[in-house]
Formats: sequence, C-alpha cells, structure tokens
Amino acid sequence: MAEGKDSQLTELAGRHLLIAQLVAAGLEVAIPVRDRGIDLIAYVDLSAETTQFVSCPIQMKASLEARFGLEQKYEKIANLLITYVWYVEDPLKTRTYALTYKEAFALLDKRKHTKTQSWARGGYSVPNPQGTWLEDLLPYRMTPAKWRDRIRTAASVQNQLVSAAHF
Repeated sequence: MAEGKDSQLTELAGRHLLIAQLVAAGLEVAIPVRDRGIDLIAYVDLSAETTQFVSCPIQMKASLEARFGLEQKYEKIANLLITYVWYVEDPLKTRTYALTYKEAFALLDKRKHTKTQSWARGGYSVPNPQGTWLEDLLPYRMTPAKWRDRIRTAASVQNQLVSAAHF
C-alpha cells in the first residue's frame, strides 16, 4: 500500500466497488454485522427466474495496486469466494477477481509458494503479480455479466457437499 494511505479507506472503496458490481449483476448483497472471515454475502433472491435461494460468502481483499494472497484460515469456510479488488483508486485500471480457496491455492501451489516458510506461517502474498499470473487469473476476472454464474457455481459446490453429508 502506498505510504500515508488509510487502509480502512481502501477497504471501504473496494467494498463499494464490489457491491456496485454485484448489484449491477442483478444480485442482492448483505453485509455481516461482524467480520469473521466473511465481508459480504451475495445472493440470488427468489424470483420468477429463480425458485431457490442461492447465496455465497465473499472475503474481499482490496488494494491500491495488484496483490494476490491467500491465508490458510479461509479454507474452513465452505463455498467462500475470495475476491481481489485491485487499483481501487483508478477506475480505468480497477480489476476484480473471484476465486474459491481451492482455485487460489492451486495458483500458489503451481508456483511452489505453498512450500515456503511464509505459507507454513499461515499465508502467502504476491505483490504486483505479472506475466503468467495475469494469464492464470484471467478466467477469474469478474464483470457484472459473470457474477451471477460465479455465485451460482460456488453455491452449487456447497449444495453438493451438504447433500453428500446427509447420505
């Protein structure tokens, strides 16, 4: 983060950018009263097009520059989407990516970052990812048009896990 910048303002700006994108996608958004690893809950409300309530928790990581990171503590939250909002102060550069824990872990593991001391202590962060990082992140880059499917996909994984646990 740039020197002298208020990290809370960066998070607030990122949250509002993300909420705007989710609402533009026709989703509803709830903000948990307490932060216990979930910053937002995006959901598809009951309507003529949807007869089942579908929701997905989101952990947002907002930054003034490009930064990709993962903390092991998020693995335990079922169907969590870890959402990275980059360049929150520059509307022309702002990018949003949404990955499950498993997808984010796979990107770190591919580069052997999960074998580092940093990962052993609980997480790993990549400042200013470039090149193959950006190529690998491209399928996870979000737009209002992609959010609805992303939320449904993440929620369906959870529904499959819950169904399997009941048998």
